Amino acid sequence: MERSYPKTQKEKKVEKLNHGSFVAFQVEGKTVKAQIWDTAGQERYRAITSAYYRGAVGALLVYDITKRQTFDNVLRWLRELRDHADSNIVIMMAGNKSDLNHLRAVSTEDAQSLAESEGLSFMETSALEAFNIEKAFQTVLLDIYQIIRKKALAAQESASGTGVPQGTTINVNNMSDNANKKPCCST
Repeated sequence: MERSYPKTQKEKKVEKLNHGSFVAFQVEGKTVKAQIWDTAGQERYRAITSAYYRGAVGALLVYDITKRQTFDNVLRWLRELRDHADSNIVIMMAGNKSDLNHLRAVSTEDAQSLAESEGLSFMETSALEAFNIEKAFQTVLLDIYQIIRKKALAAQESASGTGVPQGTTINVNNMSDNANKKPCCST
């Protein structure tokens, strides 16, 4: 995946994300860092990808909107992710090269339909124009952050004993008992 930052209309700086690249974003005032493993969907990386899935908490499944075959491969990559990664992994499907709309081979509607049926978030991006690239990473990282925060809060409640243990019956007094009582300080 390439990240592009426009300097001027004619000159663009493109930074290649290599295996093990890091990105950092601010989420709710905290710095969240992510390590990016970009296999570019190449078969030569297929054997090593399952090792990376094990520790993954998020994934961007990127296809090229101008090449139908890359979209058709999304389900295979998704199956591999679901077979090898944590069941709570955050996955976004991204259609890249939205700047080449005139060469489009995959409709936005087809992609949205697949994403919805598989429970994935979806967005179209353009690395060339730096369109939605950062937003895609931020969206996935925010989702991951919120899941981790919820797990931490649940663990904290469990450890401190402030939560109600699962399976506990809570009896609520009948509200009609309180209907006959006069409110405090009435005249």
